[in-house]
Amino acid sequence: MSEAKEKKGLALHWQILIGIGLGVVAGILLCKITPYENWSVYIKWVGDIFLRALQMIVIPLVFTSIALGVAGMGDSASLGRIAGKTILYYIVTTAIAATIGLTLVNLVKPGVGANLNLAEKATSVSTGEISFIDQIVSIVPSNIFESMAKGDLLPIIFFAVVFGFFMNKVAEQHTNTLKELFTAVYEVIMKITMFIIRLAPIGVFAIVANTVGQQAGNPQALLSMAGSLGVFVLVVWGGLLLQGGVVLPLLVRVLGKQNPWRHIAKMSTALLTAFSTCSSGAALPINIRDSQEKCGISNKIASFVLPLGSTINMNGTALYECVTAIFIAQAYGIDLTLAQQVMIVFTALLAAIGTAGIPMAGMVMLTIVLTAVGLPLEGIGLVLAVEQFCDMPRTCINTYGDSCGAVIIAHSEGEHLTI
Repeated sequence: MSEAKEKKGLALHWQILIGIGLGVVAGILLCKITPYENWSVYIKWVGDIFLRALQMIVIPLVFTSIALGVAGMGDSASLGRIAGKTILYYIVTTAIAATIGLTLVNLVKPGVGANLNLAEKATSVSTGEISFIDQIVSIVPSNIFESMAKGDLLPIIFFAVVFGFFMNKVAEQHTNTLKELFTAVYEVIMKITMFIIRLAPIGVFAIVANTVGQQAGNPQALLSMAGSLGVFVLVVWGGLLLQGGVVLPLLVRVLGKQNPWRHIAKMSTALLTAFSTCSSGAALPINIRDSQEKCGISNKIASFVLPLGSTINMNGTALYECVTAIFIAQAYGIDLTLAQQVMIVFTALLAAIGTAGIPMAGMVMLTIVLTAVGLPLEGIGLVLAVEQFCDMPRTCINTYGDSCGAVIIAHSEGEHLTI
């Protein structure tokens, strides 16, 4: 009975949209009753706790998911060859997506000129000049526990990759023990993550109410913020359309030697599932089934490429994170150097590898990108109001990118496809 009731409950994305709407209304109405300073203290802390809870699970989520993903590749020559092709494809397509996002947001500049009343906070942002070489060197941790304590996530990601690789180099019983341990820890972290995500409507309500309340006394600033967010969403959707409508179909045609539009039609159920649930994990079983039954991809490739892709291949997420980071910098009036923008692309690529295939996981990983270049985490509150509008299409592109990868890898292995 309880499971049936849960299935009939309002979907999370509708809950979040309701939280956003109520937050806007509450922010405006409360400011009409009493000044912002009088009521914000009673609401702002809820949003702060929500953001801190997201930060809390980032390190264990990234470390366990990446280590398990790398360790799960195995050690045979055949698997090594397929894994090499798969990872190369995922890295290249994710880097292209991130670059598209970076290019569009710099051309359109949705955050420039927006009156978001953030000037007083910009002074606390660390934008010290660090050379690109120093940033690359710092990825290798001198003390992994110090990096964990500081929340320095790039060294943690690097160590997780190395640790996952060498998990397969020890005695088999130790490898199995480590995999079982990491799997157990990962599943616990996922339970915690899903619990936090279920609180998203409340956290979003508090953050949006606080953000709108800061601007409610200035209607012109509020309209400017709404206009900027509208352009921001258009930039994200435009980038995703380029990635999903041009780049990925072109790769399927050139590298996979298949008709990309027939491929999309055959995978439409998985893509719609990803779009509606905002979860590439929810679409994964359908993706695997349709890849085998409708596209003729072997179980060997589909069962390896697609699950790995749902963990490390996040084209849409990487693009979104690049656009969001630059948008937040523009809104705060911060000029990022070319090296910092390159680091955003690099960090978005690595962060996407650690992004779990669950709703709003990209928001969790956005903290990595913002931290890498010293942007304020409070900036996440600026885009939460339109998070849902960006989450649906980017998850769809994530799933589509996985499917395209399976087609390309299968063709490269000489399989006869039925697309």
